[in-house]
Amino acid sequence: MNEPQGRLWVVATPIGHLDDISKRAQDILCKVGLIAAEDTRHSGGLLARIGSRAPRLALHEHNEREQFARIIEVLQQGTDVALISDAGTPLISDPGFRLVRAARDAGVPVSPVPGPCAAIAALSVAGLASDRFVFEGFLAAKSSARKERLGELVAESRTLIFYESSHRILDMLKDARAVFGEARNVAVARELTKVFETVLSGSLGRVIAQVEADANQQRGEFVVIVAGASGEQADATLAEGRRVFALLSAEMAPARAARMAAAITGAPRKLLYAKPAD
Repeated sequence: MNEPQGRLWVVATPIGHLDDISKRAQDILCKVGLIAAEDTRHSGGLLARIGSRAPRLALHEHNEREQFARIIEVLQQGTDVALISDAGTPLISDPGFRLVRAARDAGVPVSPVPGPCAAIAALSVAGLASDRFVFEGFLAAKSSARKERLGELVAESRTLIFYESSHRILDMLKDARAVFGEARNVAVARELTKVFETVLSGSLGRVIAQVEADANQQRGEFVVIVAGASGEQADATLAEGRRVFALLSAEMAPARAARMAAAITGAPRKLLYAKPAD
């Protein structure tokens, strides 16, 4: 007869205000046999506050591949394990997916304990369309790569969600303005649920001016919400992409011409091949 396996609990923790932890999350973090934490020192304050004495193991981006085998062994021996990140819902721009995948591959049950998520919290107060959205996480550190990715999203009609750090927030917003234009609406949520929480909203031009004028608006952790392209903007981008594609394809292979036209205009590469409807 097979021994019962433990369960892997994916537990959301507060993104700032410690009272946001759920009663269920507290109960599980107090009863499991092991807690896999992104940073055991960072999580120590929260775990001490709720009275959890469970052993802790560091699981971060630099050791995830090595540690998940050890954690799976613990689970298969019948011990429940909780996975937490430094803040919010694990795996959202945080390590952990390899552990979850390995647990599922090993037949270990995996259950979520839902709770705070900075991306969703910011979207809920942004005042921008929330019915359809795309989570992009952190953009590249270098401006050229950042602009390239933003260019690929310029015709995206869904609301865009990004994370950004304090030392890049202003540069990221300026790159967004260069790609999307000054008039594109944006919301910048800073230090959500913490003492210095602010949410700035309006056009990119207006919000950038506010951030530039106040050094405090360049400190903390940020979620940037960008309005999706309107139907007219998307149509114009596609039309320009097809015009550039036609010019380039006269000089080079269609596949290369499509890649270049998409990079130049932000039009979806796959649509550049299609003939416009009559």
